[in-house]
Amino acid sequence: MSLLLGAAFLMATSAIGPGFLTQTTVFTQKLAASFGFVILMSIILDIGAQMNVWRIIAVSEKRAQDIANMVLPGLGYFVALLIVLGGLAFNIGNIAGAGLGMNVMFGMTPEMGALFSAVIAIGIFLVREAGKMMDRFAQVMGFVMIILTVYVAIVSAPPVGEAVVKTFVPDQIDMLAIVTLVGGTVGGYITFAGGHRLLDAGVKGVSALPEVTKSSVSGIAIASIMRIVLFLAALGIVAQGLVLDKANPPASVFQLAAGEVGYRIFGVVMWAAAITSVIGAAYTSVSFIRTFHEKIESAHKWIIVGFIALSTLVFVLVGRPVKILVLVGSVNGLILPISLGVMLVAAYRKNIVGDYKHPLWMTIFGGIVVVAMAIMGAYTLINEIPKLMQ
Repeated sequence: MSLLLGAAFLMATSAIGPGFLTQTTVFTQKLAASFGFVILMSIILDIGAQMNVWRIIAVSEKRAQDIANMVLPGLGYFVALLIVLGGLAFNIGNIAGAGLGMNVMFGMTPEMGALFSAVIAIGIFLVREAGKMMDRFAQVMGFVMIILTVYVAIVSAPPVGEAVVKTFVPDQIDMLAIVTLVGGTVGGYITFAGGHRLLDAGVKGVSALPEVTKSSVSGIAIASIMRIVLFLAALGIVAQGLVLDKANPPASVFQLAAGEVGYRIFGVVMWAAAITSVIGAAYTSVSFIRTFHEKIESAHKWIIVGFIALSTLVFVLVGRPVKILVLVGSVNGLILPISLGVMLVAAYRKNIVGDYKHPLWMTIFGGIVVVAMAIMGAYTLINEIPKLMQ
C-alpha cells in the first residue's frame, strides 16, 4: 500500500507544479463556474490515458522507452530525447517556482531560494533508501498543499452550488482548456512518473494489475482534488468581482482571500508544488535513459543529481529562459499522443505483453486522448515556433 500510494503521489505532485497553479487560476478567471466542466472532462481523459500507460508498463515489465523500441526500432530513443529535453526545460521553471516560494516565505532572493531547494532535492536522492524517501516526501508535500489550499478555498467563500450546476451544464465549453489541463496533468514525463516508480519497486506483471490500476486512478484523483480545491478558491475571488494580478494569478488568489497570511500560505504551496515537481521530473527523465547502457544504470543517482544541479545552474546564471520553455512546451504537447499511441500499439503485440488481453474500452479511451492531444500539439507547434523565430 505504501508503494502504491507513493507512486500515486509522485505522479500527482509531479503534475502539481507552478504551471498547474497558474493554469487553474487563469482558466477560472476566464470561465468562472463553467471551468468545473473542463475539470470534469479532463479527469475522465486523464484516467483514460494513465490507466493505459501504467497497465502496459506493468504487464510488459519494461520501461516506456524499451516498449517503444520494440514497437519500432529507434522510437524509444526519440521518445527518451523528447522526455529528457522537456523535463530539463520545465525543471528550470520548477526550480524558479521553488525559489519564488522561498522568496515569499522567508524573503530570500529567488536565486538563493532555488539553490537551497536544489540542495534539499539532491539530498533526497543521496540517501540509501532514496525511493522510499522520495515517496514519503511526495506524500507529505501533497497533503500540505491540499490542506492549506482547502483553508484558502473556505475563506474565499465560493458559490459551490453554482459550481456544481455549471460542472454538468456549463455556459460555455472551452476545448483548448480541456486539452491544456490533460497535457498539464498527464503530458510529457508526468504520466510515466508513477508507472516507472512501480516498476522499480517490483510491482509488475498481470497479477499486479488491480493494484496498478488503483494506484494510477489514485494519482489522478489526488491531482484532481488539488485542482478542484484551487478552482473553488479562485472562483470565490472571481465571484466577488475582484481582479487577479496578471503577473502572478495564483498568488493574488491566496492574498485576496486571506490577506498577508494567505500570501505566506501561497509561498508554502508554491514551494511544495515546485520542489516535488523538481524531484518527479528529475527521477522520471533519467528513468528514460537508464536502460540504454549499464554505466547509466549504475550511475543513475548521480545523473539525477546532475540533472537537478544543471537546472538550478541555468536558472541562477541565466534566469528563466522563456523562449526555450515555450519551444520545448510546444514539443512537450506532442509527447503524450506519441507515447500513449505507442502504448496502445504495444498492448496488442504478443512479443511485448504475451497473452494479456487489453480491454477494448481502454483502447477507445486512449485513442480519443491521442487524437485530441495530437491536434492540439500540432496547433501549438504551428503557432508558437513562428513567434519564436521572429
